[in-house]
Amino acid sequence: MVNNMKLSIGSRCVKYLMFVFNLLFVITGIILLSIGVVFHGVYHNYQHFLDNKFLSVPSLLIAIGAIIFLIAFFGCCGAVRENYCMIVTFTSFLVLVFILELSAGISGYVLRNRASTIVEEKMIDTMQLYRNNTEIQMVWNNLQSDFHCCGTNNASEWMAVLQSIPASCCDNLVKEANCTLTSPTLHPNGCYGGFLSFIKSHAVQLGGVGIGIAVVQAIGIWFSVYLARSIKNSYESV
Repeated sequence: MVNNMKLSIGSRCVKYLMFVFNLLFVITGIILLSIGVVFHGVYHNYQHFLDNKFLSVPSLLIAIGAIIFLIAFFGCCGAVRENYCMIVTFTSFLVLVFILELSAGISGYVLRNRASTIVEEKMIDTMQLYRNNTEIQMVWNNLQSDFHCCGTNNASEWMAVLQSIPASCCDNLVKEANCTLTSPTLHPNGCYGGFLSFIKSHAVQLGGVGIGIAVVQAIGIWFSVYLARSIKNSYESV
């Protein structure tokens, strides 16, 4: 009678704790999915100045967030049925998610260190395409307007490429006026420094999110292993 009572109390605790953990687990999945979508959109807007690997990290976070919803199903079902195999499956998936999150976090910091060379090379290359490529024109014009900058390092670079300066390098131009090196509203700084800082800060945020949630998942792995052992021991004691 005492053993059965202990089993019943233990089973209820396992269920409640697993449900709470799965709720937190789903919340982390939503966070990863949301951050991945936002950062993917940011990087996609400036993909001409970035390597494809910059888009892969947000995409990985989106995939992890989606996978987490499937994994939570095993955790909930395993708790409800007190099924040892489902809890083990849940734990195995947690380990996989932990590895993926850790990889995403490390990749974020690696990309931060590589950003300097990639951004400068891409900017210089795309400036050469500005005259004959409307898509490049739009990207550069948006960049120069958003960051209040001009050229890669300075406005004079456009003179070497176009023999003129894009209107997006100046603020508040009237229709009849042109943007020149002597325009009072000419953006004085190149785009490289400001955009590089922007990309680096986002890469650090991606890395921090990936590693931070990976730490939470590591705690979850320990927790689910403990619950699996509790269920197994409960069955063996009956």
